[in-house]
Amino acid sequence: MADVFLQTLSTPAVLAAQRHYYGRSSNLGAPSGTDRLTPDEQAFIETRDSFYMATVTENGWPYVQHRGGPPGFLQVLHPGQIGFADFRGNRQMLSTGNLAADDRVSLILMDYPRRERLKILGHARVVDAREHPELAGRLVGSKGRAVVERVVLIDVVSYDWNCPQHITPRYTAAEVEALMAPLRQRISELETIVSATPKLS
Repeated sequence: MADVFLQTLSTPAVLAAQRHYYGRSSNLGAPSGTDRLTPDEQAFIETRDSFYMATVTENGWPYVQHRGGPPGFLQVLHPGQIGFADFRGNRQMLSTGNLAADDRVSLILMDYPRRERLKILGHARVVDAREHPELAGRLVGSKGRAVVERVVLIDVVSYDWNCPQHITPRYTAAEVEALMAPLRQRISELETIVSATPKLS
């Protein structure tokens, strides 16, 4: 775990709760800078096909949104920044509006089959894709679809890998197909053998 993650989140109320339930609290000190993504985090991020992003409304409510796309739609632009293209959607503009007032975000990225979870804290900004066509094109790449309206850039503050204890393994249709392919191949081979075996009269 990167140190800045808990330093950032350990508010006085959190420390008081730790003392209430466990008799003592963590002494992590104030946040010291930011944490850079290592190659492990970068590889994990760029193979995800979805993530959850939390923002905060102007009246203090948390808002969590699911984002999905082809693997790699969330890209690492450099070890301190990630980004993704924001396509035309339901026009509610909740996350975009929230970020205009408070740029803090929290992301959760899941790998259910491997029971891995990466949490990221950052500061995000939304830019108009029409004003930054090269950046929008880079984030869409060859997997473009629909119309890119915005680009979301997230400057990483810190991250944390979570315990896998309560992550239930789940698989996409493509992952199930990949797991089943060797079995189907073996079944086909056995069917060929059986059909070529002379039947006893």
